Amino acid sequence: MEPTDQGREVPARYEPGEGCVTTVVRLPVRIVVLVLVVPVRLVWDALAAAGRAVDRTVLRPLGRALAWLWRTLVVIPVAWAWRTLVVIPLAWTWRTLIVAPLAGLWRYVLAPAGRGIAAAVAWLVRYLVVVPVQWLYTYVLTPVGHGIAWVVRGIATVLVTLVRWIVVVPVVALWRYVLAPVGRALAAVVTVVVREVGAAFGLCWRLAGVISRAVGRFLGTLLRWIFVEPLRWAYRSVLTPLGHGIRDGIWRPVRQALRSARETVRQTRREIRRALFGAPREPERAVAEAPRREPGARETRTLGSSTTALTKD
Repeated sequence: MEPTDQGREVPARYEPGEGCVTTVVRLPVRIVVLVLVVPVRLVWDALAAAGRAVDRTVLRPLGRALAWLWRTLVVIPVAWAWRTLVVIPLAWTWRTLIVAPLAGLWRYVLAPAGRGIAAAVAWLVRYLVVVPVQWLYTYVLTPVGHGIAWVVRGIATVLVTLVRWIVVVPVVALWRYVLAPVGRALAAVVTVVVREVGAAFGLCWRLAGVISRAVGRFLGTLLRWIFVEPLRWAYRSVLTPLGHGIRDGIWRPVRQALRSARETVRQTRREIRRALFGAPREPERAVAEAPRREPGARETRTLGSSTTALTKD
């Protein structure tokens, strides 16, 4: 039988809260931290306020004055001197002494000379290269090409005629009157031989199947009465009752005892944890959904109470 909770006392459920160790440690730690942090925070707030005042009343006006002086005394004079003494003279020199002479040289010397040279080169190429090449192609290469093509066509015609009467016609006659009849006769003979061999093979295969099935049934019956039936009788008559006895008399009581011991150890560990650290807290959702309110007049905050700001989560 499976173990049940009947007849066994279950400990009462703990209310959610905190253990004694947590409450004892939390109050001194928070008092010490409060004493150390408050002076540091006061000094930090004083320094931050002084820094903001100095920045607002001294540093910002001083920075604006220095920036105005830098722009008036340095930036504007340097920019005027650079433009007057460097940029304007360099621009005038570039336009007058470099750009204008180069433009005149290109317009009145280089461009006319280039056009004349291009015209001369074009005339020389036309009359020294293009005209001779056209005359050579028209009056020499074209007639020679026509003659070569006529000769090649005649030779190709002679070769095709010779190949036809020397090779093609004899091969066609040999195939039509010799090879084709001999091939049909050989095909008929091979067909008859293959058909007879296939029929003999099919008959022998069926007879071998009948013999094989008979031998297989004999061997199966022999193995059944020699091995299967004795093993089946031993399993039903010996092993099955023995297994049921082991399961009901040994394994099931041992398993129930182990389960009871494990449950007892788990409950003892839970009780010790609750006594030292308190019961587990409720889920955060439940805490968040709970209405928040200030303590009433009777729940006054004191250092001796566990509901002060130092010990409250």
